[in-house]
Formats: sequence, C-alpha cells, structure tokens
Amino acid sequence: MNKLLLAAAFTLFTVSAHGQSIGEKSGVNSALGVSPSTQDFVTKAAIGDMFEIETSKLAQERADPASKTFAARMIKDHTETSDELKALVASGKVKSSLPGALDRSHQNKLDKLKGLNSAQFDRQYDDMQRAAHKDAVSMFDRYAKRGDNADLKAFAAKHLPHLQEHRQMAEDLKIRPVGLRQK
Repeated sequence: MNKLLLAAAFTLFTVSAHGQSIGEKSGVNSALGVSPSTQDFVTKAAIGDMFEIETSKLAQERADPASKTFAARMIKDHTETSDELKALVASGKVKSSLPGALDRSHQNKLDKLKGLNSAQFDRQYDDMQRAAHKDAVSMFDRYAKRGDNADLKAFAAKHLPHLQEHRQMAEDLKIRPVGLRQK
C-alpha cells in the first residue's frame, strides 16, 4: 500500500501540467537545484520573454524615466532571445512546443499591472522584474549545467550572463530615490 501511494505521489509530481512539470511550476526543482525538463525550460523561457516584453511595453507608456530605460532594454533583449528560442524549436534541434500566449499566472500579473499608474505602477513593475529575473537566472543556470539538450544548454549558457545583468539592473531600480517621477 505504501509503495502504491509513493508511486501515485511520484506520478503526480512528474506529470506535465500545461507543458510544465509540477516540480518546475511549484518551484521545487529550483529549491533542489534540479534542471527543468526541456519542455519546461522552453515553456518557461518563452512565457518569460512574452511577459518581459508585454510588461515593458506598458512601462514605456506609464513608468518613471529609470524604469522606461530599463523597459526599453528588456524589450530589445527579450525579443532577441525569444526569436532565437523560436528558431531552435523550428529547426528541430529542440523537440518541444512553444506556448502561444501567457499562462494564467503571468496574464493575471499583466492585468494587475494594467490597472496601476504612477508610483504604484513603478513599484509593481520593478518588483515583478526583480522576481522574474531571479527566477530566470536560476532556471537558465540549472539548465545550462544539467539540461538534457545540448543546443538548449548552449542557448541557456549564452543568455545567462545577460539575465544576470538584467537581474542587477532590476535590483538597481530598487535603490533609486522614490517619488522622482519625471516624465
């Protein structure tokens, strides 16, 4: 009976949900330092790029000057990584499917951001960027070290330094003076 329960729990833990394993979706893989599966990596990286681009387009309209500068860089860099990831999948070098839209969690975050203006927008956008880049650095680092697809490992290793730079840029947004919204 215990073996059956253990097998059922293991199955639930590893079954894919919307192209993403429960371990990656829940953060368990990150906490344990486990590499995401190829499909999980592709799904999360693609959704991350879409989220960065869409929130940054919104920041271009509503954010303070520092966040607008950051947002312009995010749009440029994440469009490039998104195009490169799509090309890897299209070439057949990475056997995976790309999501066509944001998942519910990221869409809800984007919708929340759309309802904010001024300092509230800046705080929320900056917080989202710090969290997103912390997660992306972890995932790209884990895949670059232990991923199961050589081309995707090379992609992760190539872009990891850029994401680390983005993470630092997002952290720097946190230490600027608050309330200086010059447009």
